[in-house]
Amino acid sequence: MDNYHELISVIALTMGVGWASGINLYAAVLVLGLAGATGNVQLPAELTVLQDPLVIVAAGVMYAVEFFADKVPGVDTGWDALHTFIRIPAGAMLAVGAVGDVTPALEIAAGLLGGTMAGASHLTKASTRALINTSPEPFTNWVASISEDLLVLGGLWAMFNHPLLFLCLMILFIALVIWLLPKLLRLLMRLLRKIGQWLGLVEKPPEEPSEATPPALEASGGSPEPVSKQP
Repeated sequence: MDNYHELISVIALTMGVGWASGINLYAAVLVLGLAGATGNVQLPAELTVLQDPLVIVAAGVMYAVEFFADKVPGVDTGWDALHTFIRIPAGAMLAVGAVGDVTPALEIAAGLLGGTMAGASHLTKASTRALINTSPEPFTNWVASISEDLLVLGGLWAMFNHPLLFLCLMILFIALVIWLLPKLLRLLMRLLRKIGQWLGLVEKPPEEPSEATPPALEASGGSPEPVSKQP
């Protein structure tokens, strides 16, 4: 039974650190570091480096920067685009550390799982925030940003205290991403195409001829030819 609970906890930690990193990497590192440093959580040996005061301070500073950048329309999208190359690899690295010192095969599997979870949560967040930026008011961005921070904090709490419940929620999250992410990406591509047409970077699609106009009239410029009377 103890081995079963330990396995569930390891899987939850592996998926959780990847998922949280894709939404807010610095909040995830800060929470893990503080939880380990205060003795509230026993981190795996490979993640105890997060308890180092330098890591905690660096994560806190970067979280403060992201806290404000994430609430400015346009800036948040640029921040997300930049962190595509940071959150996903970091999520994979944290997931590898979560499984501890095991076989290389398990480490690779953990890295793939953590990176996939980080990529799924990051792409969902980034595409959603890009669509939110179509509204001129900033309040939606603030609500979304604060909700994401609370989601990370609540998810990490559930990961440590109720790992089985957390795994069930992660399964629901994966199902939601499979259903929702393609729709978000299609809307985002449509938005980018419209912006490109507005800037003149993308050609507008040719307008289809009206069905009410006969082809013969369209070929002659729209004016019917006079019909000569026969004697």
